[in-house]
Amino acid sequence: MGLRGEVYSTKFVANDRTYFFNVKENTRGDTYLNVVESKIAQDTGRFIRQSIIVYPEDLGQFVREFQKALDFLKVNASKKGDAPMPDEQEEN
Repeated sequence: MGLRGEVYSTKFVANDRTYFFNVKENTRGDTYLNVVESKIAQDTGRFIRQSIIVYPEDLGQFVREFQKALDFLKVNASKKGDAPMPDEQEEN
């Protein structure tokens, strides 16, 4: 087990935010997904961290609903003439 129970972690930086995708293990050996957004507060200069936890039994539905939201964004971006989403730019 890694630092703070992490068994796997990856991240990416987008502008002033960093997103972490951590697979963690609790003391009973159960694993779960922890998604964290971290950014610096403009007024205080301190880091603000927001996180959600998704348990294995919820991952299937979480991914399905997340994909629906992505599909909605793609359709509406093309209707408005907005710039394509990043994965669409890579394909072209």
